[in-house]
Amino acid sequence: MSETTTQRRRRLHLPSFSVQVLLGLGLGVLLGWVALQMGPTAGEPNWLTTTLDTIGTSFVTLLKAIVPPLVFLAIVASIANLQQVTNAARLAWQTLLWFAITAAISVAIGIGLGLVFQPGNSSTLRPEAGSEVGTSGSWLDFLNGLIPSNFLGLGASTQVADDGTLTTGISFNVLQIVVLAIVVGIAALRSGKAAEPFLGFTRSALAVVQKILWWVIRLAPLGTLGLIGRAVATYGWDLLAPLGSFAVAIYVGLALVLLVVYPVILRSNGLGILSFFRGAWPAIELAFVSRSSIGTLPVTQRVVERNLGVPRSYASFAVPLAATTKMDGCASIYPAISAIFVAQLFGIDLSITDYLLIAFVSVVGSAATAGLTGAVVMLTLTLSTLGLPLAGVGLLLAIDPILDMGRTAVNVAGQALVPTVVAKREGILDVERYASASAEDLFSDDDRADGSTDNPADDAYDDIAPEALPDHRAPASVS
Repeated sequence: MSETTTQRRRRLHLPSFSVQVLLGLGLGVLLGWVALQMGPTAGEPNWLTTTLDTIGTSFVTLLKAIVPPLVFLAIVASIANLQQVTNAARLAWQTLLWFAITAAISVAIGIGLGLVFQPGNSSTLRPEAGSEVGTSGSWLDFLNGLIPSNFLGLGASTQVADDGTLTTGISFNVLQIVVLAIVVGIAALRSGKAAEPFLGFTRSALAVVQKILWWVIRLAPLGTLGLIGRAVATYGWDLLAPLGSFAVAIYVGLALVLLVVYPVILRSNGLGILSFFRGAWPAIELAFVSRSSIGTLPVTQRVVERNLGVPRSYASFAVPLAATTKMDGCASIYPAISAIFVAQLFGIDLSITDYLLIAFVSVVGSAATAGLTGAVVMLTLTLSTLGLPLAGVGLLLAIDPILDMGRTAVNVAGQALVPTVVAKREGILDVERYASASAEDLFSDDDRADGSTDNPADDAYDDIAPEALPDHRAPASVS
């Protein structure tokens, strides 16, 4: 008894998770600066830079490793829990609609800032300094991304290093995993009682995966230290000067979306602004330092469920879909301003039709390139659609990591925002949980063995017959 009491007292002396992350962020900046001052050793990164890189990369790798089983199991379990096709169809439609609405607003801001800042006209770079990139996006990527190449949605790629050695890497396509999970979930429902053991196993496996995820997220302060330290030590900050106006335009656009557009949407739907950012902060912060929406996906899904009160039955579908197709930073703000930059740099005048094409590509293109996520893919798709030189992409790659930090943070904030807004409008949001949202709720170990939670909105779908479910409407506003 005394030993347990002692352990509890020791835990009370530990800083909160938010403070731990901030401490990791501050220490990472300091160590990154030290590594930068040390400089490279014999043309190679010094030991401190390598250590920071290893810590940060290992953390993101752990998060990515848990994405396939988490997405697959959560979607299969959520389909089994929803049971009401009409309501599920309405949720899916509302989700896609809000994806398009926020993307349209974001791209309008990007076009406006591109015309105001005139980044191409103020740049000292020369067009001949650009070069085309190997990775590009096309309108066929959506169809290619929907069709799974294998049951797990896995793929392998081989790269040749400078010394001639071959390196093979394994990757996964989240969109394909989503498609597979939906098919399996529907098949399980149609199989009736014969699928009950399978669904029971799925819920148990999901509880195990959630527990592992809980352990991995606990490493976030250490991962933050490594990621931000590596960023400070390795990113080319000195290359910002010739692209200063372009970088400022990007970050002003990102700030307007994150701090103006999203709060307006929240308030117009009766949701508290501070509650949202308190609850979503762990995912937004991790997205900023990791520069990976897919790597942040497990944390995003957890904050949407645990902190913001969105039912798991809906969040497990909406968040993975958003992580592949909902990118206000990479697919709206960035390609809009970048296309205007390239056109101005190469002396090409854009017409009203071209600006409408930019808006169309930004709203629809993120879904079209879901099989090949990334800002460069969206940019090449935008430039090729407008007939602009792809060589302009190479000019922007020098500072891309710096811009990608802000872009990914906005992406993830939007990926948490849309499911929250849709859940509120459909009357399935746990408004009390949302109003009291805190980063510390991320670690409330309230998952039960059957895969249910203490979220009333979640459990409402588990034991009620479909015909007994009401036609949900939005509850009272949340402040």
